[in-house]
Amino acid sequence: MDRPWGSPDAATATVRLAVRGGLTECAPGALVLVACSGGADSRALAHAVAVEAPEQGLRAGAVIVDHGIRPESATEAAVVAADLAADGLYPVDVVPVEVVAGSAGLEAAARDARYAALDGAAERHGALLVLLGHTLEDQAEQVLLGLARGSGARSLSGMPAARGRHRRPLLGVTHAQTSASCHEQGLRVVEDPMNRDPAFARVRARHLLLDLEEQLGPGVVAGLARSASLLREDADHLDGLADVEVDRLGAGPWPVMVLGAIPVAVRSRVWRRALLAAGVRAGSLGSRHVDACDRLLTHWHGQGPVHVPGGLLVRRSDDWVRIEPRPRVE
Repeated sequence: MDRPWGSPDAATATVRLAVRGGLTECAPGALVLVACSGGADSRALAHAVAVEAPEQGLRAGAVIVDHGIRPESATEAAVVAADLAADGLYPVDVVPVEVVAGSAGLEAAARDARYAALDGAAERHGALLVLLGHTLEDQAEQVLLGLARGSGARSLSGMPAARGRHRRPLLGVTHAQTSASCHEQGLRVVEDPMNRDPAFARVRARHLLLDLEEQLGPGVVAGLARSASLLREDADHLDGLADVEVDRLGAGPWPVMVLGAIPVAVRSRVWRRALLAAGVRAGSLGSRHVDACDRLLTHWHGQGPVHVPGGLLVRRSDDWVRIEPRPRVE
């Protein structure tokens, strides 16, 4: 059903209200870009931004990232671009990327390529913000996947509503609402079949959430998303304490007595910050590396150094711990 923009249905009103709140930080004249795949979530977001941004004196455009994984993706991207331009969004930028699956898998490679493309488009067009269409279900899936991995509070806190130039205004909106909004407004939706492929962990998590809702009753998705919000507050507080300790400790070496007196929940974050500052790449640093370093304090029996990614060693000598380069083998 196609309605006038001024009299939205309930689902569209919910989406627009979320978008309106997400744009209040922008000064008049600023450009915001919507990351749009053509699926219901990002399509509803894009249409809402096309309505709300001009009301706040903002310019609004869109970016469609063509991952090139499927032969028909370029044609689909062109269709989405035409629809967004018809909504009044400008510029509408189609960005093809090359996705090469690495050790982390195709999903991770596609995600990295997508965010790089979005940031590149924002730089080219001088956009203040990039809006992403993640919904309540996406947040719940993120938490569920973190639980399956045995992750800590930071991972279980899900996706932030704001990080850098990225904004997620629909984290409190359901997929049912974005779908209903698209249907009521007669918006064309382009579905990626990969979103139904159980080969991907996120798709399996989505189906599991449906099963949990059926078995445990409605509210599981909302409960997981609410847990993410609460855990984010905890993680932010612990991160702040870790930052204070890192500033106090300095570049190292560090006295075992001082480092060991830091509470474990904070100390693990201190280790992580120290290792990253020494040159370890974030993507290669795992909890097993942090745990091995911490055993130099808690289970010390004269063992050798801990090998961490980036060609580094974490070594304890008597009452001191230091991070140093791994010796070259001639």
